[in-house]
Amino acid sequence: MSDFRPTLRPALGAKPVISSTAVSLSPLPEGVIIHVLAQPGERDVASFLDGLAKRAALAVRSVSPGQWFIVGEEPMAYQDMKDLFDGLEPRATGVDQSHGRVRIRISGKLARRVLSKGTAVDLAPATFPVGQSATTLIGHIAAHITCVDADTFEIIVLRGFAESLWDDLARMSAEFG
Repeated sequence: MSDFRPTLRPALGAKPVISSTAVSLSPLPEGVIIHVLAQPGERDVASFLDGLAKRAALAVRSVSPGQWFIVGEEPMAYQDMKDLFDGLEPRATGVDQSHGRVRIRISGKLARRVLSKGTAVDLAPATFPVGQSATTLIGHIAAHITCVDADTFEIIVLRGFAESLWDDLARMSAEFG
């Protein structure tokens, strides 16, 4: 039997926070990301998910009709994950994506301007208010953007693209110090 033990390396572990008075870019903890898919015909699943998530100190992000991400800062123990999945049934099904997706935060008074360099989504506060989410491209990389506060966005990206997206966001932020 082999003594091989894989080492988990955070996708953005070596990336320092980039911060100026106008914009800040920071990797978020690799906690938990669960992709939730509603059963066909289910209604009012979003408020049901909000209730489940709040009890576990998690947040819900809309992905598309019938799909959401449940995200959290801390990894979930096996039993907690199982309990959450059991709580979803029979209305929805969850798939743990924690190992395959990474979260990045960009904030500051010019965060919308930085993001608008790379995406076609209209990020104006009137059309993209707090709580709004969109799956889009940032440059050539597929990403999920959520406005979590007035000038703060969470970006979820596939793990294999996290460093490339980070580098792109850093370059897009460079002119703002």
